[in-house]
Amino acid sequence: MAANAQNVSAHWEELTAEDFVKALDDAKGVCVLPFGIIEKHGPSGPMGTDLLNVRYATFEAVKKEYAIVFPEYYFGQIFEAKHQPGTIAYSTHLQLELLGETTAEMARNGCKKVVIVSGHGGNTSLIQYFAQTTLETPKDYVVYAITGLNPAGRTPVPGTQASKPGVDGHAGEGEIASVMAHRPDLVHTDRAGEESGRDLNRLDLPSSVYTGIWWYSKFPNHYQGDAGGATAERGRALTQQRADGIAAAIRAIKSDQVAPRLQKEFFDESAKPTATKQ
Repeated sequence: MAANAQNVSAHWEELTAEDFVKALDDAKGVCVLPFGIIEKHGPSGPMGTDLLNVRYATFEAVKKEYAIVFPEYYFGQIFEAKHQPGTIAYSTHLQLELLGETTAEMARNGCKKVVIVSGHGGNTSLIQYFAQTTLETPKDYVVYAITGLNPAGRTPVPGTQASKPGVDGHAGEGEIASVMAHRPDLVHTDRAGEESGRDLNRLDLPSSVYTGIWWYSKFPNHYQGDAGGATAERGRALTQQRADGIAAAIRAIKSDQVAPRLQKEFFDESAKPTATKQ
């Protein structure tokens, strides 16, 4: 649907208390938490690139499938960029506690389906782990996560293709193009060549071995690819594809009756595991 029946804002912070109740009904209890980060985005992009892009795409999505959108949230995992100016890296326990309390407060206010939309690749594992922790104690709400940076899928659609191979990545052409689609005033593509976004590949380990320093070993400039060819046209196409994917996910979550039922069943059985049928 293009808009909710009462035509109230999708911005949580803009709603009056009375309108919030109406909005919850229109949203069928679905509230969205776009999750960004504050980190360097190469020489061309603003530090809030992930936050700005995921929120813009989410608001484009809720024009198609209404839901309430939580205010700006950027309290995630970005330890790998602590060596770069401007990075805000919260402690591990605070990341989890704040996410837990935020989603619980959303639920206490009637959001029985909380949808986290990840706008930052470094948050993916954090969000997935957090989703698992929601099973620790009984809850009357379900947390869903959209962790793919392109929820609409991997098949390229017209206008979304990179200008040439190897230019996409963190702060590369695709991300910066997406910023240009809605905040061109924050982008400096003329600076793209001031730093290298080349993969230095400095570790000599089997592909099956993981270490936290992997990203720094590859991209110490916190820049991957080349943003020089970014265009607003490509950014609009990428954003539309992303928004369509988010809208489709919200639509499916609104209709979902299975996850809430199974979660209740799980909590009931967890309270008396010896009675669980084997």
